[in-house]
Amino acid sequence: MTIDDILYGKIEINEPIILDLINAPAMQRLKGVKQAGHFHPFISKATLTRFEHSVGVFNLLRKFGAPIEEQIAGLIHDVSHSAFSHCIDYALPTGSEKTHSYQDEIHDDFVKNSELAEIIERHGFDLDYILNDKNFPLKENNIPDICADRIDYAMRDVVNFEMIDWKGADEILNNLTVINGGWVFKDFTSAEIFASLFFELNRKYYAGLPSAIMFRTGGDCLRYALDKNYISESDLYTTDDAVLEKILNKINEDENLKTFFYRMDNRIKAVDNPTDFDREVYTKSRVVDPFCEYQDELKRVSEINESWKEIIRQELEPKKYFLKFEK
Repeated sequence: MTIDDILYGKIEINEPIILDLINAPAMQRLKGVKQAGHFHPFISKATLTRFEHSVGVFNLLRKFGAPIEEQIAGLIHDVSHSAFSHCIDYALPTGSEKTHSYQDEIHDDFVKNSELAEIIERHGFDLDYILNDKNFPLKENNIPDICADRIDYAMRDVVNFEMIDWKGADEILNNLTVINGGWVFKDFTSAEIFASLFFELNRKYYAGLPSAIMFRTGGDCLRYALDKNYISESDLYTTDDAVLEKILNKINEDENLKTFFYRMDNRIKAVDNPTDFDREVYTKSRVVDPFCEYQDELKRVSEINESWKEIIRQELEPKKYFLKFEK
């Protein structure tokens, strides 16, 4: 199999386990799940799918020589995302608006109950080892560290949102390296550029008002549809379009559902109004503080640029909005 990746170029994949995992129904389903949320009329350029990102994380890990076990873990890391991605954190009573953690909480059980577990074990790999993130520091790290997950989705987004072009993205990626099992930029300039781009993504998109509206309205619509049995929780593990079709089949029969859908579809607008609002909403906020090579040492951006410490403090706090709908 040859994958022509927009970030990493053409990559030939011959490993039987990777081929089997990519072709598994659980992975193929992710082609129909948007990374951002639902079809996202609030940010029209948010077209990245969970499949593209998952294969991207695998490709990034492979490019930098991560062991095959870490590549496998990277490839399947998003398989437990539901349709509409993190809208699920706003639809279910899990209290995960601020952390967007529902997918992580169910990930291991989801994999173990899918065909992926059989594939991994049939190829002679230890499933529990694959599922333990402590074994894979390149794949996953806690914020504000960078990891393959954050690097891949951020680089795709900055290009999709036209913050930089593909040449600029390639320059950033070419200035990454791995030292002592961790991601390091080869110079401070590259590290600061990446951190600043990530900051801008977070402010405008990941934790911004458009995403807050999308998460709240998408979550409310899903919650209502679940309560009315228009959709089931198993439907959530199909695709965005499959769930949307079931909702659309019912909107002319239920005025409340139509209102929820029109809000989700941005036909009913919302503004942030702390003094007069219909719904409160939190969004998870992200920031990075990568390491770089600096004067023969490894230092974080915040150790070189002191002002970054305050940015990290501010951006680690979830953002809160107060949504007032037109009607």
